[in-house]
Amino acid sequence: MARILLLSNGHGEDLSGSLLGQELRDLGHDVQALPFAGLGRPYLQAKLPLLGRSHEFSTGGIGYTSLKGRLTELLQGQIFYLFRRLIRLLRHADRFDLIVVVGDVIPVIAAWLSHRPVATYLVAYSSHYEGRLRLPWPCSTLLSSQRFRAVFSRDQLTADDLSKQLQRAVVFLGNPFMDPVLQPAPPLPPVQSRIGLLPGSRRPELENNLRLLLAVVERLSAAPDLSLDLALVPSLSDPELEAWAARGEWRFAGSKLKHPTGLSVHVHRGAFQAVLQASDLLICMAGTAAEQAVGLARPVLQLPGHGPQFTAAFAEAQRRLLGPTVFCAEGEAGSDDNLNRSASLALQLLERSRTDHALTQQCRLEAQRRLGSSGGGRRMADAISAVAHGSE
Repeated sequence: MARILLLSNGHGEDLSGSLLGQELRDLGHDVQALPFAGLGRPYLQAKLPLLGRSHEFSTGGIGYTSLKGRLTELLQGQIFYLFRRLIRLLRHADRFDLIVVVGDVIPVIAAWLSHRPVATYLVAYSSHYEGRLRLPWPCSTLLSSQRFRAVFSRDQLTADDLSKQLQRAVVFLGNPFMDPVLQPAPPLPPVQSRIGLLPGSRRPELENNLRLLLAVVERLSAAPDLSLDLALVPSLSDPELEAWAARGEWRFAGSKLKHPTGLSVHVHRGAFQAVLQASDLLICMAGTAAEQAVGLARPVLQLPGHGPQFTAAFAEAQRRLLGPTVFCAEGEAGSDDNLNRSASLALQLLERSRTDHALTQQCRLEAQRRLGSSGGGRRMADAISAVAHGSE
């Protein structure tokens, strides 16, 4: 079987890469990963070996967010780290029969420089942003070269668009990151209505996002029989959450965040899939998690924050990517006006999720259009496996 190296450059890309890597491993291939940004935790959790040590940066990507994000990257030394990653790739590239890119132009360039056969999953790009995808230089030229044996897109619109632009077949087979959340999860206790809270995964942005989410929750006190469920990543531990909450009005005890008004938020760890599936509405300050929510045909309410990732600009781009079932209230990020409007909109969407059949149908349609059906990881792995056999 083939020796395959996965290249990815962000937290969401690492998740997709790890799921694709597991499928390739199940097909008998020898798989390693080289994350260009972040620790590559999804690879480690999937027991896929990394090519060398890794380091985590607060922006979660490379040149991906705002000017502030890019300056943060420079101050943290991420550009120099990227250069060292590239050197490592070039030193070890001859060991691999195939390079698999999961991301955007950065790993595409790196893979091209390796002089190895490449398969590419352009998970970071979509024609839904502008109607016609404008790939950054020199991405189009590289993807059109014979070195790139297969190109996969994240939706059908992009596949059709890029097939014309690149004058080669670009294929949409689904998205691996949808496979886990489409599998049955242990159910949460049944309730009349449930809002899931998704604050993201990167610290310290996570804490700032959680503060804004709880500020919206405080404005939902008029909603009876409503369960509020927070999906929290392990990077913010229980003692840290308790200390963080104690600096404000909330208190963390057992598995709940409690407010003096009597409001409570259920805190779930290792149950992200269950929270997504059980919620009638998701309030999101995250990237991939919002995509997964839309893929599950759930309405999503964005709450723009102060970044470095989930800013108002990021949220606006995400709405263009994911379509009309993603909502956002007016007002400056973090302002009382935006928080009040967000709470009001959340209650409206919660009611519509139960009574508006047109919204329910639209959610199902956009889920298929934007994310595709389950099994995308295995379909893509089968196609990559065929390319790998031809490259051995």
